[in-house]
Amino acid sequence: MPSVEEELAQRLARGEEVVLATVIKLDGKPPSRAGAKLLMTRTAELAGTLGCSEFDSAALKDAASIADSGAPQLRTYKHDLGSIDAYLEPHAPVPTLVVFGATPVARTILDWAPHLGFRAVLVETRRERLQGQAWSAPVTSLSDLPSMLGPDLYAVHTDHDAFDIVAALETIVPLEPKFIGLVGSRRHTGHHLEGLRARGVGEDVISRIQTPVGLDLGAVTPAEIALSILAGLVASRHGRQGGWLAGR
Repeated sequence: MPSVEEELAQRLARGEEVVLATVIKLDGKPPSRAGAKLLMTRTAELAGTLGCSEFDSAALKDAASIADSGAPQLRTYKHDLGSIDAYLEPHAPVPTLVVFGATPVARTILDWAPHLGFRAVLVETRRERLQGQAWSAPVTSLSDLPSMLGPDLYAVHTDHDAFDIVAALETIVPLEPKFIGLVGSRRHTGHHLEGLRARGVGEDVISRIQTPVGLDLGAVTPAEIALSILAGLVASRHGRQGGWLAGR
């Protein structure tokens, strides 16, 4: 089984929400030790132990409230042989931004997304597009995608000429992303939407696909297009429409 540290790293890399409990003080002779760790979700133990099932169960009961608070807290858990002070640290879920297509626009989105609080994942099934450039851990098969995504999901396709756009959208739609965007004018993307209709995708789903995508900045260069897309994503994430603050 993976260690607590390994499990924590894997969960955080996937943008998942977890709570880490660490024993920082013992009183008496409880069945524990300083530094013992337990990693939890809101409802389940994932790895490690605080020393005994009583301590672990007590910490798990507190996990949801700690996650809701968004701030580390101290808890004291008692046992017939003594008590422990545990430091419970929440790690909030990080929204995942799936970026389809190894394009100059995607490059800038991938570079900037972490600064805006997104965990960005590149998906490019055309391996030749990845040659000669340093792309960080690209996903090259659509079938690998669902297993590595968190619950807070956004997606944008940056290449309207990709041969498998319909398949990519069919893969991401069932995961219920909060935002789906497709770069390009309706002249370039309309037939992809028709392809989804031909496969039985409902109008309620198709209507959620933003195309063209991004705020109206008059963007021309790849960096400007990436900026307009990310600005739109931030607005969507906060429930805003975008636009100037002056006069509001």
